[in-house]
Parts: sequence; C-alpha cells; structure tokens
Amino acid sequence: MRLSELIKDMEYQVLCGSTEVCVNNIYDDSRKVQEGDLFFCITGAVSDGHKYAQDVASKGAAVIVVEKEVEVPEGVTVIKVPCTRYAMGIISSRFYGEPSKELTVIGITGTKGKTTTTYMIREMLQAAGIKTGLIGTIEILDGVNSIPAANTTPESIRLHKYLRDMVNNGMKAVVMEVSSQGLMLDRVAGVDFDYGIFTNLSKDHIGPNEHKSFEEYMMWKAKLFTLCKNGIFNIDDPYAETMMKGADCRMITYGMTSDATYKASNMDLYAKDGVLGISYTISGKVKGNVVVDLPGEFSLHNSLAAVAIAYEMGVDFDDIRNILTTVKVRGRVEMVPVSNQFTVMIDYAHNAMSLESLFTALRAYKPARLISLFGCGGNRSKDRRYEMGEISGRMADFTIITSDNPRNENPQDIINDIKIGMAKTSGEYLEIQDRKEAIKEAIMMGRPGDIIVLAGKGHEDYQEIEGVKHHMDERELISQILEEEDVTKICGYNNRYFA
Repeated sequence: MRLSELIKDMEYQVLCGSTEVCVNNIYDDSRKVQEGDLFFCITGAVSDGHKYAQDVASKGAAVIVVEKEVEVPEGVTVIKVPCTRYAMGIISSRFYGEPSKELTVIGITGTKGKTTTTYMIREMLQAAGIKTGLIGTIEILDGVNSIPAANTTPESIRLHKYLRDMVNNGMKAVVMEVSSQGLMLDRVAGVDFDYGIFTNLSKDHIGPNEHKSFEEYMMWKAKLFTLCKNGIFNIDDPYAETMMKGADCRMITYGMTSDATYKASNMDLYAKDGVLGISYTISGKVKGNVVVDLPGEFSLHNSLAAVAIAYEMGVDFDDIRNILTTVKVRGRVEMVPVSNQFTVMIDYAHNAMSLESLFTALRAYKPARLISLFGCGGNRSKDRRYEMGEISGRMADFTIITSDNPRNENPQDIINDIKIGMAKTSGEYLEIQDRKEAIKEAIMMGRPGDIIVLAGKGHEDYQEIEGVKHHMDERELISQILEEEDVTKICGYNNRYFA
C-alpha cells in the first residue's frame, strides 16, 4: 500500500524521501522490521522508539514515522507527525482496510463493571445470532482464537489487526473495554465506534504512572463520548452528567432514575438452591420483568446496559430476557455449583476497593455467614495486603488467608502482611498457604445460607511462582476436591451437580 494513501488528510511533514513509497507491513517493534516496512517511533514509559531509527533503517525500512527529528541514511522516507501514537492508530486502520467500519463497534468505559458488561453483551448478541468478537482485560476473542490480553485496550497497531481478523472470521460486531489509558494513549485512534457505554466512576488509576488526578482520569474517560455515534450512560452514577456534558453523540440512559430511557424498578434480590440473583421490572423504551442469575445491585446496572445495547441493535426483548437468565461471566461473581444449601463464588476482586464492593453487595443477601478466602500478589504494594486484610476482617464472618501469585516473594511473608491488616479488626481467620487445601477447608465448613467467596484469581488459570506460571484453575480444584473427599460431609451436597 502506498504511504500517500495511509497518511491522506493527516497532519504531517516529510523530512526526507517520498510519500509515494510502498509499505509492505507496519510495526512498532524494531525487532520485527524487514525491508519495505514502516516503523512507528513510539515514546514509551520505558523506551523511546526514536532510538531505533538507525537500526530499522539498516534493516531496509521504507518509512519511519516520528514526532521528533532523527538521523537516518538517505533513501529512507521519514514522516514527522504531531503524535506518533495517534498517527499509528489512523495509519493502522487504513493499512488493515478500516475494519471497524465493517463491524458494529461497542466500547465500554468506567471504573467497575467493564469486564462483566462486556461478556454479558457478547453472550447476549451471540445468542441472538449476531456473531460478536471481544477485546478486554481477560482475552481477545476474534471468532476463531482466544488470545490472552496484555492490556485492557491493546495498542492501536494490534487492535486494528484484531478487528480485521474478526471481519475475516465472519464477526458482525465487537464489544470492547476502553480504558482511560487506552483513550489517553490514543490506542483507539481510528476506531469507528457505533456505541459507547459509561458504567460508573470512582477514584482509581491515579498515580505517577497513570493519571495525575481524578479530574484527569474523568476527562479521559469522557473522551469516548466524543468518538461514538450513540452514548449509553448509567444515569444513576453521580458522574454521569459530567460524562454527558461534553458528549458529541445521541444520548441514551439507563438506571433507576425516573427519566431513564431504560428504567429499572422493583428490584428484588433472591437466593435459591445456592444461586444468588436479581430480578427487576424494566420500563421506558421496553416493558417487562427481568431475571438475572448474577448477584448484586451492580448486576442490575450491568444487565441494563446489555439490554439497552441489544434492544438498540434489534434483538427481540423476549430473547433478551431468556438470555439474561443463563448468562455467566468467567471469574466475575461466578457461582460454582457445590451445594444447594450454600453458595460458592469465584471473583477477581484483588484490591480493597473491589473486595469491599463485592462484600457490600453480598451482605444485601443476608447470608448466614460470609466466608472470605483470598491472598495477595507478590512484588506489589504491601498497602494492598494491609487494606485487603482489614476489609476482610471487618466485613467477612470468617477469613481464610492463602496464597495468590507470590511471584518472587515468600508466600508466608505475604500472608504475614495480610495478617497485619486483619489485626486491626476482631475478625476470625485461618491461614492455609496451599490454595487447594484452603479451598477444601472453605467448602467443608459450608453451612446452610453461607456465601463462600474465593477472591483474587477470578478468570486466571495459573499461579505465578518465581517467574513461572503453573496451571491452577479454581474450578478444577473444586472438582478435584469433590472427587477426593467424602462429599456426603458437605452440607446439602446434591449429586445432580457432579457425577
């Protein structure tokens, strides 16, 4: 493809060479560059791609895109742009044939609920016959492959390639998590968003390597609604008005507020046979009763967002309601059937804020006991350990402290740090370093009406120890425990769940 076609209508300056040169491939990794390729010099937190300009030129790069001047041999075309990250998004989109224009693109931003809502929407659209790809914190689903995610929102050069693969694999839509970092770093530049969803906002991702302030964090979140055609906002969130203020799109709202486009009322939390869920009445653009087999008030808002998207895309409301009764999200308030007398749940809550939010939601079900099992990651802030220990000690009836991903730290040292936070409370606890043994203890102590939360691992199917990822899936551990133990000792055990 000719460079002139890739940079058409962009702001640029030709430092040397010709824009009529042909480009074979595009890269932001100098190690992959070959003769005839285009290389983006990206200034990152750790490395500056401009340092590799000479190297890629010696490999035969046809074009180098820069935001500051570099020295290269004659014969190489150098294009200077105001921002190489933004240019990378626009050029990548064009190089791959603008794939986002061939898909219905749904972007979700917010502090909490992005992952759950993303999967909920995908499951709903898939069940309705709309083949839908996914890009998010856990993985990329392109219609053929499941690719582990490195970032919540991939760099634009990879994002547009994923979108092209989705089109080639027959996808008609894609739902993606859009992080504040992804918006700030132009990772979604060149993406044609049909829908943007705002879930909620709270103080997070503020620090020297992320956002300078909550105001800056909020500003970047709001950017999505200058890029999409339709904005769908959680009107119950106190920051919804701020998100909507600068929006340049058609506005749709959801929530429990009276004037919401999709309004929920008569919310009811239910617990039956070890399953926790929520039901509500929806009114406004559609009318009827909705039942969701996922717990917590946040499931009301997540499902409302999914209802709004699906209905706006033409899915029949009866189909929407049927899908919501079966939808599940791996590692997000994921209930694992063990007993019809108590609930066992796997959740990714791995910091104090998410753990507190989860426990608050579960307390609304008035459990006989709330049993918490968690550990903390190694090579991370000790403050997180103190805080999680304190939250669990204060909010759970009993805590089992175990190992998470110790990485290069001694697991017992991490447990000892968690106990410092626990000591600030009167909460009872037990420490069992081996996670399988800890889970077994939690299951065997289950009693009628208990909710047992296995927190921290969520969707992860590994445990990282001294730089090595060992396979460990909590669902498999539970199955093994039930095979190895005398399951008749488990309160309310019902063999309809396991052969």
